[in-house]
Amino acid sequence: MADHAQHEAHAAEDGAHLSEAEIEAGRLLFARPCRFVHAAQRLEQLPPVAGLEIAFAGRSNVGKSSLLNALTGQHGLARASNQPGRTRQLNFFDLGERLLLVDMPGYGYAQAAKAVKADWQGMMFDYLRGRPSLRRVLLLLDARIEIKPADIAVMDLLDRAAVTYQLVLTKTDGCKPPALARKEAAVIALARAHPAAHPQILSTSSSTGAGIEILRAAIAALLDGLVA
Repeated sequence: MADHAQHEAHAAEDGAHLSEAEIEAGRLLFARPCRFVHAAQRLEQLPPVAGLEIAFAGRSNVGKSSLLNALTGQHGLARASNQPGRTRQLNFFDLGERLLLVDMPGYGYAQAAKAVKADWQGMMFDYLRGRPSLRRVLLLLDARIEIKPADIAVMDLLDRAAVTYQLVLTKTDGCKPPALARKEAAVIALARAHPAAHPQILSTSSSTGAGIEILRAAIAALLDGLVA
């Protein structure tokens, strides 16, 4: 219980710079209904551009589905798979006709064929590079484990695509506060070393809700053009 309280306090510190209006804007945005609207396995299957998009990327089992469910308050919206690498398509979710949330295929899975990996990576890069409605990519990193070579490779890919991305730590409830502080410092340093990475990182836990309202507010600010 003490660790949980410390994580909540840590998240509160992260959001200390946010105003009540910004937090409320995030709450109102994600109080809107969210529904699955489209899936694409090839570039030509992408839906027409209509409004802004925020994409979620990360290694297989990093917690993308859980984070999307926590953000929207809809526990069955995005389904997690017990088989890493099973999701190999872009899934689009409409958030109250104001924003598209894009669940990208997990990367770094060991059992996928090399051809599938190459197809997925090529499609992802083409989507990132050529989608004018893509406002930002949220790149999720598991707070409990070390940064993997696949994470660095995807950051390099995002740098080449010239897409602004922000690092988001997941599963922070699995770290004791000193370990989390060390991880955050390492990830901040990592972000500074990549030209397309946003300098601010966010820490979240889908299990406890820590950092969720801060992430909602950050996304709402992007939608409203309040931040770069």
